[in-house]
Amino acid sequence: MSVVGATLQVVFVGVGAPLLVGVMRQARARLEGRAGAGIRQPWRDLRKLMRKQAITPHGTGWVFRAAPLLLAGTTLVVAAVVPLVTTDSPLDGVADLFAVTALLALGSVALALGALDTGTAFGGMGASREMTVLALVEPTILVSTFALSIKAGSTSLGAIVTATADNPLSVISPVSVLAAIALAIVTIAETGRIPLDNPSTHLELTMIHEAMVLEYAGPDLALVEWASAMRLSVLLGLLAGLFFPLGIAGADAGPLALAVASIALVLKVGVLGVVLAVGEVFMAKLRLFRVPELLAGSFLLALLAVAASFFLA
Repeated sequence: MSVVGATLQVVFVGVGAPLLVGVMRQARARLEGRAGAGIRQPWRDLRKLMRKQAITPHGTGWVFRAAPLLLAGTTLVVAAVVPLVTTDSPLDGVADLFAVTALLALGSVALALGALDTGTAFGGMGASREMTVLALVEPTILVSTFALSIKAGSTSLGAIVTATADNPLSVISPVSVLAAIALAIVTIAETGRIPLDNPSTHLELTMIHEAMVLEYAGPDLALVEWASAMRLSVLLGLLAGLFFPLGIAGADAGPLALAVASIALVLKVGVLGVVLAVGEVFMAKLRLFRVPELLAGSFLLALLAVAASFFLA
């Protein structure tokens, strides 16, 4: 059943990620007094982009074309490894929290290299900013999750989620609270959401993620947008699984347990997405020079979580 569970996770993330973005946009639209385009609009946008001709800027090489494929591919692998529907993954033996963090970083680095390959000012600026954020985000993901792994005795994400499910009261411990706050901040940063970035901005000087994809068009842009939506879904699912593993199927789960876990995943990620969208309505984007300060603070919280984990062990 581990293969079935991993396949379900990939299908849910691949199909449901654009719908999650649509739900978040619709929630924002309602709060702002607009009708909104509907939750299926992101899928319509992707379909429209896939029908367009692929355009490659003059002077770019294979790095530019390979970056969207690598970004989408690494995200799909992470979706198969992270315990979203089940804690039993066929890749558990070779993929733990270190591998997941490395895969997320690999996708970001690939997109930054693709932006640099264009040789444009905004591509280089966006890549530089993305690497600054990456240098603070990825260590925080690693350290905060490592704080939870100390109690579980394993760096396997499935084992960490299983330990939390067996002892739900551990969520209210200082270690879990500090790690949850740190992971929530870096999730917002990794997915380019307000207040750290604005995915809908049209001001090039304020862009971080969007500045790297200005030269992409057609199917390449569709892959980038799809991968970005999947990363949002995976990170929200990981956040929900680590601190609220209600409904996640275990290693010996049957079809009914997987069905219940799938419904629980949709509800948890949907709720987190709506909460994030509501927060964006009432928050303004931070100044660019304040972003490293906030991310450094999240890294400090992750270090405190590790220290508290060793102290309370």
